[in-house]
Amino acid sequence: MSRKPLMVGNWKMHANHLETIQMVQKLSYRLDGPDYDRVDLAVAPPFTALRSAQTVIEADQIPIALAAQNVHQEPEGAFTGEISATMLAKLSVSYVIVGHSERRSQFLEDEALINRKAKAVLAAEMTPVICVGETLEQREAGQTDEVLIRQVAGALSGLTPDQVAGLVIAYEPVWAIGTAHSAEPDDVQQRIERCRAVVIDSFADGGEHIRILYGGSVNPGNIGGYMAKRDIDGALVGGASLDPDTFAMIVRYWT
Repeated sequence: MSRKPLMVGNWKMHANHLETIQMVQKLSYRLDGPDYDRVDLAVAPPFTALRSAQTVIEADQIPIALAAQNVHQEPEGAFTGEISATMLAKLSVSYVIVGHSERRSQFLEDEALINRKAKAVLAAEMTPVICVGETLEQREAGQTDEVLIRQVAGALSGLTPDQVAGLVIAYEPVWAIGTAHSAEPDDVQQRIERCRAVVIDSFADGGEHIRILYGGSVNPGNIGGYMAKRDIDGALVGGASLDPDTFAMIVRYWT
């Protein structure tokens, strides 16, 4: 099964709208046509910079997709400070990160809420990037597979095989995020293979088509090892994506 790799830069709470324009332009200068032919690329700036990123991407015809870092599950309403999927779609957002570990731990998002958010993203004709992963405590207790099965099954509940085939899962072990302690490629392959098996069990061919990324202290030195594994289809990159030179090196992992 051939799945085009996807690299997503999650800028988290970094970069104002002017810095975002500069970062997108610098990243585009460091990549060329063959890069975009081989890899789908997306960046997820803060909400306040999405419009600026959209403007420069469209004006300069840069083949970089926009991603959002979060979304509210309702289409509209009295939810002060929240952003709906329909609002994001109007900004030409293609991907929406759902259920990031920081949302789970700091904002107490559970599987039911993440499932509702994924459905809202799909209803607005965007692609959810559903994050799953175990904490260090869960890993040390031997609960990794149990956690992944619960999180994947919960996030995909009620979806159709066609919907599942087109979305993205990102395996991000919480203990590896922003710690410089990246997981071993063989271990990541095993965990992502488990995630794919859960999808296949419930959605048949949808599990073969779905792209599953790795996220957790990805850098230019280790990306090649991950991409050599058959079930790893790209990366959700955090801190390393804030530097256009470094992120470009990750995107061009084959060189």
